[in-house]
Amino acid sequence: MRIGGVFNIIGKLLILLSLFLLTPIPFSYYFADGMSHVFVLCSGLGALSGGIILAIFAPEADLGYRDGFAVVVLSWLGLAFLGALPYYFSGVDYSWVDCYFESMSGFTTTGSTIFTDIEALPESVLFWRAVTHWLGGMGIIVLSLAILPLLGVGGMQLFQAEMPGPTKDRLAPRIQDTARILWGVYLLFTLLEIFLLMLGGLDFYDATCHAFATLATGGFSPHNASAGHFQSAYVEYVILAFMFLAGINFSLHHRALWTGKIFTYWENEEFRLYLTLIGAATLIILGVNMFHHVFTDLFSGFRTSLFQVLTIITTTGFGTADFDQWPAVCKLLLVSLMFVGGCAGSTGGGIKVVRILLFFKYARLQLRNLIHPRAVGAIKMGGEKVPREVMISILGFFAIYIAVFFVAGIIVTMTGVDILTGTTSVIATLNNIGPGLHLVGPTQHFGHLPATAKVVLIFCMLAGRLELYTVAVLLTPDYWAMARKPVWRWELNRQRLERAEAKGEV
Repeated sequence: MRIGGVFNIIGKLLILLSLFLLTPIPFSYYFADGMSHVFVLCSGLGALSGGIILAIFAPEADLGYRDGFAVVVLSWLGLAFLGALPYYFSGVDYSWVDCYFESMSGFTTTGSTIFTDIEALPESVLFWRAVTHWLGGMGIIVLSLAILPLLGVGGMQLFQAEMPGPTKDRLAPRIQDTARILWGVYLLFTLLEIFLLMLGGLDFYDATCHAFATLATGGFSPHNASAGHFQSAYVEYVILAFMFLAGINFSLHHRALWTGKIFTYWENEEFRLYLTLIGAATLIILGVNMFHHVFTDLFSGFRTSLFQVLTIITTTGFGTADFDQWPAVCKLLLVSLMFVGGCAGSTGGGIKVVRILLFFKYARLQLRNLIHPRAVGAIKMGGEKVPREVMISILGFFAIYIAVFFVAGIIVTMTGVDILTGTTSVIATLNNIGPGLHLVGPTQHFGHLPATAKVVLIFCMLAGRLELYTVAVLLTPDYWAMARKPVWRWELNRQRLERAEAKGEV
């Protein structure tokens, strides 16, 4: 690992985030919440920290995949640290662990919160929560690749380390162009949702906060009742539509928009399974709740069922109903969808639909080989054979996922948390969902959990958002044994000066 090159990029990312820390200031002035100086201070600290890092560590030209892992993990840890400062300095009575939990929840688009009364917070702080979602949705590093050519070195390594899913689609020859395309689609959908929500009567502030949270599949809302605050079927259907879109591979969105062919979606096998799971789960939940008289109206019941299914499978975490009070079969089905998550290449978390699909195809192939030992079979996706290394990667992902889930669950419950709350809190954070069940249900919060449990859940958020492998690699001794001496900025300047003196230029 090239330590100097890694920290040089982290310094640039901190400076970039310090600019975004200025975006809540107009809302602070508009709502007169007295927080503008806090964001100026936090932005200044971020820029100063990034500048100091750049002054110490010089850039390196040949970053590799191992360096990409370090850049992604360390930058998310550092950016979450900087993002926690506005909460800590806002005057709220919360510990640093709580503030860091909230910041990491935002950047990883988890949506789990420690705040007990969201509406009591300053409006500019709530807008910052939404901004952390939006930046984390498509990825702060992918954003950097899109707008900062200076991060072009090692771009593919960073892209591979951060983007979710077992395979990454390159939509253009240059990785910077791919990042611009993805962020272009992301921005287009965000602006369109803001416009449609404002047509439904929401002001610019509410529309922007909910659009940021929807497209990022994060779920932070500036209201205690979440999306149910507005009591509007129109608003819910708009959010429904964009949650559905956010859970789809953004490469498919680009191809559909570029070619104008809507059937591009249906041709994708992962999309068909995604749509099937949503439809089947919605009908089952609707039927069970109608049978138990939880719903009395078919149309509103359908909307509520579809909303909860989508908010869970896309890992958004918005709420319009307390599904923790529904029949057990409904809760079990929703928890199952938490594991599935959205499509690969979407902003959703979870295991991803394509991994579930390929895993069951692999299981079916193994059963077929037991019946027909001499038969030669292959796993295909979209008519093409899936490479063996992809299947090995998926099986390895499941192994790491199970290990992290059980270890985290055991540690959280050891802190005194009951098994239902502890287990579902791990599920909710590892899959970047937001709400769990019981004491961390859709109408509850994570603030009452012990500090040790919160630290474990912070790790789960990061590991889930970065697809486990990226974080797991950094936990191996072999990775750090290959670290190289950093290139110090002053040493680089000295070498340049010596070369200039040798040439007689000085």
